[in-house]
Amino acid sequence: MIISLALYFIVMLGIGLYAYKQSTSDISGYMLGGRNLAPSVAALSAGASDMSGWLLMGLPGAMYLFGLSKVWIAIGLVLGAWANYFLVAPRLRVYTEKANDSITIPDYFANRFDDNKNILRVISAIVIIVFFTLYTSSGVVAGGKLFENSFQMSYEMGLYITTGVVVVYTLFGGFLAVSLTDFVQGCIMFISLLAVPIATYMMLDQPFMDTLANANYQQLLSSPKASEIHSLSMLDWFAGGSTIAIISAMAWGLGYFGQPHIIVRFMAIDSHENLAKARKIGLSWMTISIIGALVTGLVGASFIANSEQSVSDPETIFIFLSQFLFHPFVAGWLLAAILAAIMSTISSQLLVSSSSLVEDIYKSYAKRQPSSNELLMISRVCVLVVAVVASLIALDSNSSVLNLVSNAWAGFGAAFGPLVIFSLWWKKLTHSGAVAGVVVGSLTVLLWAYVPLLENGETLSVYFYELLPGFVASSLAIVLVSLNTQQPDQQAIKWFNATNAKLQEA
Repeated sequence: MIISLALYFIVMLGIGLYAYKQSTSDISGYMLGGRNLAPSVAALSAGASDMSGWLLMGLPGAMYLFGLSKVWIAIGLVLGAWANYFLVAPRLRVYTEKANDSITIPDYFANRFDDNKNILRVISAIVIIVFFTLYTSSGVVAGGKLFENSFQMSYEMGLYITTGVVVVYTLFGGFLAVSLTDFVQGCIMFISLLAVPIATYMMLDQPFMDTLANANYQQLLSSPKASEIHSLSMLDWFAGGSTIAIISAMAWGLGYFGQPHIIVRFMAIDSHENLAKARKIGLSWMTISIIGALVTGLVGASFIANSEQSVSDPETIFIFLSQFLFHPFVAGWLLAAILAAIMSTISSQLLVSSSSLVEDIYKSYAKRQPSSNELLMISRVCVLVVAVVASLIALDSNSSVLNLVSNAWAGFGAAFGPLVIFSLWWKKLTHSGAVAGVVVGSLTVLLWAYVPLLENGETLSVYFYELLPGFVASSLAIVLVSLNTQQPDQQAIKWFNATNAKLQEA
């Protein structure tokens, strides 16, 4: 297994070196790859950076322990990704180029709303840095768990190895390195999510459905935590839930509109006309990969329930199956799929966080216009700083990958999602409305997810996922404030009309 992983690391670093020589001569190339990504690279890069470690650890773990009641998250995500390609992708690609060639999401917001005082730009950058640091830590946690469970390394050592490799190729190769490694990593993830569930299913001795019908947490976990104890049926789609619970789970799909590391791929594709091809590739990859992750959790539960084996952490079921069923060399490549999921997302998040620190904060307050080389150097330092902070947050080995991802996903979805949609489709949106949307969306999520407002000290998120109330609150703030403030900037209206004209040409 070590040989397989070593080869994988060498390939990733090699891609980083290639990208360093191809596209890092200026800040635009480093941050956006020159807007020249092929449709296949853009699609798989968006998918790989989206899925992270939760696709091979968090989602299979939830299915392994709770069964079909967790499938609603996956359904919501597929629907959200489909809507994102239609509502956001083409217009964002054209609009960001028209709006002074905006290369970051805060940069786009600032140009779109004539943000002369940099209020919106800085607020957006702060949101990105806060939530991406949290998001990045989820990937680092997944890496630590992988090395701890697979190679008997300490959790901390696994954390440092994961962070170290991804920092190196991101540090030097920039956006092109991130996108090309994402493409390779997306292919590895796809193959692995087909191989593991198929091989596991073929090893089952008992009828699959019958075993699941009788499975419970006592059979599946060697030492269950309080949060993992339940009496739900594995085959009940509506177990432990109501209509509100299902809506809450499907609300995950709303998060796609506001994820900077995903929608920046739409900005980087070589032409908006090629987004239709990217959509077909991206949605096909995503749908099959998610189905593979769901089935991995279910067949894993059936396999464990009929064997004398057990796992201590449900989020490690993919790791267990890879090691138990496959030759060590093959298992090494399957485990590389987890690293691929982890690294593809961490690298994207590090780059977007770095770009916000440099483009949206440093440049806004620099007393002089910094040179391109200076910006490149500062960007690389910022990549390192964000990685270090995320690693410190991830030092708690009891952290849940899925929980960390869910909080960060909700933060971006509520803060940026409504604003991205309204900015692309509503001409009357004003600067004040935009600021209100970002602030209200972010604060609603933080209040909902982290403030213990209930009598037993729990947060409101135990009853309803914080993304939906945050998304609704942000949308209302945008509309109400825009209708009661000054008219939008005339330049923004010109760009809006130019975007419509460009899209109609196609």
